[in-house]
Amino acid sequence: MMLAVRLAWSQTLSLWRAGALNVLVFALILAVAALTAVSFFTQRIESALNQQGSLLIGGDLAIIADHPIPDRFILRAKKQKLDATRTYEFPSMVMHGESNQLVEIKAVESTFPLRGQLTIGYQFSDAGQAVQATPKVGEVWVEPRLASVLDIHVGDALQVGELRLTVSAILLKEPSRGGNMFSFAPRLMMNAADLPATQLIQYGSRVKYQLLLASTPDAVNRYAEQIRPELGRGERVEDVRNARPEIKVALEKAQQFLGLSAMVSVVLAMVAMLLSSLPYIKQSLNTFALMRCFGAQQVTVLEILTFQTLIIALCSAFIGGMLGFIAQLGLAKLAGSLFVETLPPTSVTPLLIGMLASVGMMVAVVLPHAWQMRNLSAMNILRRDTLILPLSSQAKFLPAVSVMIAMIFWQAHDINIAVSTIAAMLALSIVILGFVYVFSYFAQRFLTMTPKYSVLASINIGVQGLKRRLGLSTVQMIGFCMGLMVIMLLTLIRGDLIRNWQASLPEVAPNRFVINIQPEQIDQVKQFFTEQQIQESAIFPMVRARLIRKNEQLISSVQWQDERAKRLAEREFNLSWAAQMQTDNKLIAGRWWQTNDYGKSLISLEEGLAKTLNINIGDQLLFDIAGRPLTLTVTSLRKVEWDTMRANFFAVTPPGVLDEFSASHISSFHLPIGAERSLNQLVKQHPNLTVIDIAALMQQVRGIMQKMSLAIEYVFVFSLIVGIAVLYAALVATREERVTEATLMRVFGASRQQVSTAYIAEFACIGFISALVASFAANGLAYYISVSILNIPYQFNLTLIVFSTLMVAILIPAAAWFGLRQFLNIPPRQLLNSI
Repeated sequence: MMLAVRLAWSQTLSLWRAGALNVLVFALILAVAALTAVSFFTQRIESALNQQGSLLIGGDLAIIADHPIPDRFILRAKKQKLDATRTYEFPSMVMHGESNQLVEIKAVESTFPLRGQLTIGYQFSDAGQAVQATPKVGEVWVEPRLASVLDIHVGDALQVGELRLTVSAILLKEPSRGGNMFSFAPRLMMNAADLPATQLIQYGSRVKYQLLLASTPDAVNRYAEQIRPELGRGERVEDVRNARPEIKVALEKAQQFLGLSAMVSVVLAMVAMLLSSLPYIKQSLNTFALMRCFGAQQVTVLEILTFQTLIIALCSAFIGGMLGFIAQLGLAKLAGSLFVETLPPTSVTPLLIGMLASVGMMVAVVLPHAWQMRNLSAMNILRRDTLILPLSSQAKFLPAVSVMIAMIFWQAHDINIAVSTIAAMLALSIVILGFVYVFSYFAQRFLTMTPKYSVLASINIGVQGLKRRLGLSTVQMIGFCMGLMVIMLLTLIRGDLIRNWQASLPEVAPNRFVINIQPEQIDQVKQFFTEQQIQESAIFPMVRARLIRKNEQLISSVQWQDERAKRLAEREFNLSWAAQMQTDNKLIAGRWWQTNDYGKSLISLEEGLAKTLNINIGDQLLFDIAGRPLTLTVTSLRKVEWDTMRANFFAVTPPGVLDEFSASHISSFHLPIGAERSLNQLVKQHPNLTVIDIAALMQQVRGIMQKMSLAIEYVFVFSLIVGIAVLYAALVATREERVTEATLMRVFGASRQQVSTAYIAEFACIGFISALVASFAANGLAYYISVSILNIPYQFNLTLIVFSTLMVAILIPAAAWFGLRQFLNIPPRQLLNSI
């Protein structure tokens, strides 16, 4: 074994000094560097996005209960060195002079918040300053809405229960306020140390107890998994993904974009490794034959070849991984200033994955060929009695394809994206084969009618070269096509899809909700919007109802282990009615009602709710509405785009079903900056109205979108580099075969110009077919990803198809001629001696 290792190391050094490994090592280093850099960077960006989302709950994880948090949770958090802080939220009345107001009190410890900062000011007109602090003992901070309603200023006193507290600041921004959109009353924040003296929490008080936690993602996830089985009645665990559906959707789309972009680099890197390994296979098998001639045993030769392959793969992967790590440090420094906060540290996983990909691909490509040659004599191999090129046996490439598929699934993080990418690669191969046959057939029919020694005759030789080297041409075009397709796809993602995603939340998207609108107030509210030139969406009715029974089965939280299902089973729903489905809803099952369905006991459910509670079309649902039963039949399921920030409902009925029940109304609107006073006028005119500010929530979602765009820009650069490596590897993979053919053509009397014309024509065809197929494939895959996975509109990009096809049809022949021209200047006899 040690002898085989020493011989493998010696041969590797000899090959390196002779320059025989330059192409392979360069391609491997470049592929691994790009792969690891993208993986390192996207991992840190994902962590940063999750941290940004964590601002909405004030930490990375929240344990929420309707009773005091058990001490065991706090002790375990301290034992595992997690940062922890407690908060208490409840509604109560406060007084200022003769005025009183219902408020949402939030009592916090001095360590709140664990994530993010609070913004406070001292007057309504203040821009505010971000602080990592909380109200001192004896002080409170109040929202502008509360200060306006009670006409209080900094320095005034408020009666909070049995305690008088001084207003020390105006609370302008509390990121975690967005974590509970339907906290109707204005916020008052106080120090938790003052809470006992207020005597506000008594037996039977409805208090939301929270234990907020923060640490590294692994530590937080480990803690969450440990305590979930211990949760009791009224206790649940929340993170940013299940606290707000809007942030969940934004984060999921962001991570899908990052996963897709990183997967592009994975695919390109694997293709580059595969193509660059082909010349090495041929050279290795020649060495195999020579060693057999000198009496080496088959096992010894296989051991040497295996160790040599591992040495090349590991050394290249290590260098590439280090370069990738250094490159992502530079990217992280640039991106850190754009993301404001410092990007979180990364793990060594991307480096290990890069090395595993390099070793896996090299071993998967080389060893099957060597294993197939084990029963052949040295003379068979040296005389080329058996083909050793890719299409000699497609089964030899199954291990390499398996490695590539495994890497795609690992990187995509989404089975739909992974499957669609693999399907696209398979379809590309089939389409390219069809194009080669059809194109060469019609080209031959046309070109055979031309004079024998004309330029078109040379072109005909080049075109027919596609069919003569069908295996080589197909592999080469697949390499070109894959490189071009993923670069085009990333261009579309970076441009069109990102713009469309951002357009789904425009600058004038609703940032306020107004609820509790009574039927007789609808016209007055609309008139107010018109007078103040406030953009508003439709006003929707809603009726509070509790789900009691599904078919013959009672609904109870004890039926489910899933925390979301338990909450949905316990909560009340807002039932609404509508004749037409909202534009940000999509029917995915069943049918929407017609005019003749009005008044019938039908209902349409949001798909996530139906899936969580295991409700299907045709099920009978019994609701309790203010003590009165109502049975409705499920006729459709809808996908709701929660990130549009418009009013949406889990359950909708046809008009006429809920007419006999008391209903309030809800609307959303966009309030321009500086128009807060006009909003206060609306509340003063109609004191029963409750306005909910979701500006902080929208800012978080829009921030994720903007930062996602920046991340895609950085990832695009590395994917472009590895895409160039694929194109280079595709050219080099068949260079030896083409040099041999060019030599024979020169021997049989072909001029240098005729050989050049033939190869330029062949590569022009390869470039044209590759670019055309890649363009349509990239647009098709982008359409599928945008519509079926990311749920955003897509516009077909014809300009990309035309421009890329023409450019590639010119650049690939130019690059091929540049790589082969040195051999065209060498006398044929000298070339024959070198073959």
